[in-house]
Formats: sequence, C-alpha cells, structure tokens
Amino acid sequence: MAYKALYRTYRPQSFEEVAGQQAIVKTLKNALERNKIAHAYLFCGPRGTGKTTMAKLFAKALNCEEGQGHQCNHCENCLAITDGSHPDVIEIDAASNNGVEEVRNIIDKVKYLPIKGKYKVYIIDEVHMMSSGAFNALLKTLEEPPSHVIFILATTEPHKVLPTIISRCQRYDFSKVEDSDITNKLIEILDKEHVTYDLEALKIIVELADGGVRDALSMLDQVLAYSGDNVGLNDVLTLFAIASKKEKIDLLAALAQKDIKVVLSKMEEFVDKGIDIRNLVSNLLEMLRDLLVFLYGGESYQLISIREEDGQYLSQFINIKMCLEMIDILLKAQSDFKQVSNIRSLFEIVLLKLCSIETSVASTPAVQSERKVEAPKPASVVTPTKVVEPVKEEIKQEVAQNKKEVEPPSWLFDDVPEEKTTDENEMYSLDDDTIIKIMVLADRDLRLKLMDGYKELDTYLMHPTLGKYASILKAGRPFCVSKDVCIIEYDLNSQVKKLNNIGNQEQYDYLLNKICGEHRFIYGLSRSDTVRLSKLYSNLRQIGQLPKPSQIKLTLPTSKGE
Repeated sequence: MAYKALYRTYRPQSFEEVAGQQAIVKTLKNALERNKIAHAYLFCGPRGTGKTTMAKLFAKALNCEEGQGHQCNHCENCLAITDGSHPDVIEIDAASNNGVEEVRNIIDKVKYLPIKGKYKVYIIDEVHMMSSGAFNALLKTLEEPPSHVIFILATTEPHKVLPTIISRCQRYDFSKVEDSDITNKLIEILDKEHVTYDLEALKIIVELADGGVRDALSMLDQVLAYSGDNVGLNDVLTLFAIASKKEKIDLLAALAQKDIKVVLSKMEEFVDKGIDIRNLVSNLLEMLRDLLVFLYGGESYQLISIREEDGQYLSQFINIKMCLEMIDILLKAQSDFKQVSNIRSLFEIVLLKLCSIETSVASTPAVQSERKVEAPKPASVVTPTKVVEPVKEEIKQEVAQNKKEVEPPSWLFDDVPEEKTTDENEMYSLDDDTIIKIMVLADRDLRLKLMDGYKELDTYLMHPTLGKYASILKAGRPFCVSKDVCIIEYDLNSQVKKLNNIGNQEQYDYLLNKICGEHRFIYGLSRSDTVRLSKLYSNLRQIGQLPKPSQIKLTLPTSKGE
C-alpha cells in the first residue's frame, strides 16, 4: 500500500480536531445550530491554515445523516466526504479549471438536486486563479443559487478576487496558527505514531512552518524519512541547514569581542553547511531581542530564543547600547538583502560592521551574575499636607540642570491608593462572551478621549508608587472603551498579567480617573487575543448573532477586587 503523507493521514475529521481558527469554528457551528446557512462563503488566508479542511468539515456537517451540525464520521455521507467520493461535494481546482467553459459546466449541473445528501457543496480552491470571464460567468449563479447549493471559495490571495464576487460571499479570514497549537498537534501525531522526539527539534519545525499546519506536517514527514523513529535536534538542523543555538551565540560573542578571524571562520562554516543567510539573520535578531529583554531586567519566562544562562554569558560582552546598534544593523541588512544578488558578500560586510561597533561593556546597567537585585527601600507615604522630600530634591536637581523654573507635578499633593499585597497569579478573567458584549457597547469617542489622555501618564512615571503602574498602562494601547469598561491591548503576556492582577486594579483606576476624569473597570488582553476576538466579532456580526446593546447586562468585578 502506498505511503500516505502525515498531513493527509491526520487531516481533522471534526471541528474539535482543528488546530487554531477557533473563532471561525465557533461561528460556523453557531450558524449550523441556528440554521443560518449562507449560500456562498469565501475562506481566505495563508497556505496550510485549514481553509480546504474547514470547507470539507462544513460540507460534512451539512450532510451528516445524524443531523445538521453533526460529524459522526461513520455514516455513509461522512465516510464518502472523507475519502473524496461523495457525489454532492464537488472539489474544483481553479488553477487548472479557470476558464469560462468550466464555469458553465458547473452552472449547468447546479440545478440538479443532491443525489445522497441534503446540500450540494461546491468547493473551489485557489479561486483567485479564475479568469475575469469565468468570474463574470459565475456571478449570477453565486448571487442566487438554488436553495440546495452552497459555494465555498478558498484563496490565499483575496485581493485578486473580483469585488463583485467577494460582496456575494460571507468572508472568513484564516490567520496563521499559533505555534503552541501546531506543537500540540505534532506531539499528538508523534505519540500516535510511537515516535520519540526532542521538543527543541519540534520548536524549530514549528518556527519554519510559520503558522502553517500543513507545512509543519510535511517537514515532520521529511525528518522521519531521514531519521527514522526519532525526531532529534541534530537531524532537524542538518536536514534544513540551520545553525544551532550554540553556533549563533558563539557568533554574537565573537562579534562583540571584535574577533574577526573567528567571525569569518564561522561565516565559512555556515556557507559550507548551506545555511540560509536570511533565516540566520532573523534568528540573530530574535536572540538579540531576548538579550535586550534580559539586560533590561525582564523575567526568564519572557525569553523565547535564549535561556537565562545564555543571557548571562552574552551580557559579559554586549551591553544595551551595543545590542540596540546590532539590531539596527541587522534590520537594515534584512531590507538590503532584497536589493542585491550576492547575499554572501553583503552579509560579510554586515558582520564587519557589527565588529566595528564602539562601546564599553562597563557602561552596561548592573546585571549581576546571580540576577539578584537589592530590594528597594519602602517609599514614603504621600499625604496632602506633607511633600515627599526625595521627590522635591529631584525637582530641584532638574531645575538646576535645565536652568529654568519647573512647577511641581500636581501628584505631589494627592492622596493615592495604598498598595495591596496579593498573589501575582490572582487575576481577573473575562470570558469571550463578556468581551464581545463589551465590544458591542464600545464607543469610539470614549476611546479617542482616553488615547488623548494617555500623554498625561508621562506626568506620573516619576511618582514613587504610581510610576510602575503608569508605565504598564503606557505600554499598552486602548483596544475598546465603553461607559463601564476599558480594555487595553499589549504585545507581552507579562504586561497583561500585571494589569489584570487583582491587587493592582485600584491604582490603575486611580490613574485612569486622573487622565480622563472617569472611573472604569480596566482589563488587559494580548495582541493575539484581540485579533482572535475581532475576527469572532466580525463573524458573529455577519450571521446576525451579536447581542443588541439594549439587551446587554454586564457583570464585572469591582475596582476594589471584590
């Protein structure tokens, strides 16, 4: 029997098995449950993110003999759709069937009733490859097909699809799948295949896949063909011509120490191994990003591509100033690579420029080998009748330095909330339904008002107790603001955790009142969550399932953490 590729063997057979795309899954399941089925869908997004798979699962849920919305995978219809033999689920590759005649052939058959199922489902893959004539021939049928026909168009390039086609479809944008979802999928498959693996090797495969599950499974297939029943780190590095982490760390150390002989020797090794220089530069940038986080005193869980001990080692040679200059040079190199034919020569020049950076590691802010920092002294309590002396002294120094009078900031005379000691893991948590309701109630003018007031946070950055809370607020971006709630978007999960900590809410509420004169419950979301929820909101709006503002009653925690 011929070998079957992993991505085909383990193609999801139900909505629950899909990796990622949870907003789309939820929307389609809701549409099936409420019998709000559109006549045409447009699935668009990067390759390997599940567009065709989702189309087949939707066709299965429409025609399962156990009822609409089910995917039993043992009835005749489900089995036929799985093996591609169902007469009512027609897959068409628009790349090779893109002419007017092929479309007319579809139109002629549309009028006939389904043979086995409830619906005839036409899945047109790579629909952007269709000619203008073919698009125009499809327009009328796509707009008013028979009630038993559903079209699902899939494309990686929606901008090439005629706007008149897009306007006749419900559009679903598939995003790149989260690395954690792909990793879990690979582990699940390897366990079923009884294959041992190195987590570091899987991490590299996932990085190379760049959000595509199919690409990840294809690469995993390639590694298994090379190495047998074990996915090892060295096998992955060798097969895909990737430098090991140690080699990249050694290169950064040699660059910082201006050891040109070692740098050029390593360059030759990379070239001999066939390592992709563009990919190498991207990896170096990721490591320098982590090193910068380390040098600024970030937590170990915030490091992605290096470990804490790697940061300790590199901090002997690279300080913050040097790290930033190295990042600038490598970012420019990424741009220059697109304009030259000889990438190797340009990369050698880039390495020499990196060696020429003039800075002293002695100027690096204290990064102790034990990562121990002296505990800060308790700040004096600010009261309306007493000014904090250290702060007054700072203001005097600033006046002397700038040689001009400086008005004391108003917060010197304010009563501020007392800090509470709470478990750092004790956080507020809002479910998706609650956040969708907040998004429905959101007011654009309130958001603009808050964004305008954000510049006032600079006034509080030097405050002895509120400074750290002001810096966390300033690091985020107002995502949506309603009368009662303010949701802030962050790039780092660590910032989300600090904002959502129950013990900190009173300080954030105090600052919010100071910069815009209003009290609201404040909640943080990561960038990945705001993207996911925005898609869910859009999809629910398309099928008319958003709650009406007048019917919404929010139940929120109080600003006191109760």
